[in-house]
Amino acid sequence: MAREFPESDLQHVLEHTQSVWPRVAGSNILITGATGFVGSWLIETFLWANRELKLGARVFALSRNPETLRTGDSSLEILKGDVKSFRFPSAPLHYIIHAAVEHGTTNLAGAQHVLEIAGAHGAPRILFTSSGAVYGQQPSTISHTPEDFAGTPLPDNPYAQGKRESERLLLDAGPNVVIARLFAFVGPNLPLDKNFAVGNFVRDALRGGPICIEGDGTPLRSYLYAADLAIWLWTLLVNGTPGRTYNVGSDQPISILELARTVERICRVTGGISIAQSPVSGEPPKRYVPSIARARSELNVQPLVSLEDGIERMYAWYRYYTSTK
Repeated sequence: MAREFPESDLQHVLEHTQSVWPRVAGSNILITGATGFVGSWLIETFLWANRELKLGARVFALSRNPETLRTGDSSLEILKGDVKSFRFPSAPLHYIIHAAVEHGTTNLAGAQHVLEIAGAHGAPRILFTSSGAVYGQQPSTISHTPEDFAGTPLPDNPYAQGKRESERLLLDAGPNVVIARLFAFVGPNLPLDKNFAVGNFVRDALRGGPICIEGDGTPLRSYLYAADLAIWLWTLLVNGTPGRTYNVGSDQPISILELARTVERICRVTGGISIAQSPVSGEPPKRYVPSIARARSELNVQPLVSLEDGIERMYAWYRYYTSTK
C-alpha cells in the first residue's frame, strides 16, 4: 500500500518549480524505477502538480514491483517490468526520467533500452539519475567534488562502473540527455535497511537506540532533503542544458559521528551512540561532498530545507507509519 507523502512537502516542491510545469503541461512522461526512493518522490510530486495545476499531463511509471504505487489516478499508468526489456508505451513520450537503480552490465542494458525507446518516440528529453559514486574516491585535497573532476579508478564497484558507462552511452547517443549525479539524501521513504547512514540512524532511533555507527564516524557526507531533490530533478529535466552533467546534493559537510549526534538529539534517543571502530591516527577523513556551484548558477536551485529539519520530518513520517501499521 502506498504511503502518502507530507502535503507540506508536496506543496514545497510545487512552489519552487513554477518554471517547470508550463513546459510539462499536456506531455507524457516515462519514469523508470518508479517505486524507488527517487522515483517515488518524482511520481508523488508529479501527481500533486498535475492535480493542483490541471496540467493534463500523464506519467508512465515503470517498476518490477509496482504494488506500492498509488492507484486510482487516471494520469498514472503503471508499467510492470524490467528496465532492460519492458514493452514501449503506446502513447508518444515527451520526457524520460531514467531513475532505475541497476548494477554493472544490467545498468548499461537498461540505458540502452531507454535509448531505444527514445528513438522510437522522436528523441524526447532524457534525465538520467547517475551517482556521485562515478567520481571514485574523493581526494582529501578536494573539499567539494566538481563536475569536471576526472575521477579515480573504480575497482570492485559494479554500481559506480555501471553508472559511469551508462553516462557515456547516453551522452554519446542521445542529443537531449541531461545527467544528474546524485549524492546523499534524507527524507520520507529513504530506506532504513540499506547502506544509507542517516536511514540506519533513524531506524535505530525508532527502536529507541542505541544509534550504531559501523565504522569510525570520521567520513564526511552532506545531505539534501528529499523534497529539494525533487525540485532539482524536475528543474534539470526541463531546464538543464542537454549534454551537461550536474551534481545534485548539499554542499554542507557533516561527519558521520556528528550526524549520529544530530539524530540522537532531534529524535530524543536515550540509548546513546555506539561506534564499532576507532579512527586511524593521522588519516584524513573520507569525503563524499559535491560542489553544486554549476546547478546554483545555471538553474538557480539550492538546498532549502536544513538537515536538522529534514531529519525531524523523516523521523516523524516513519514514526507515524510505524504506529499505524
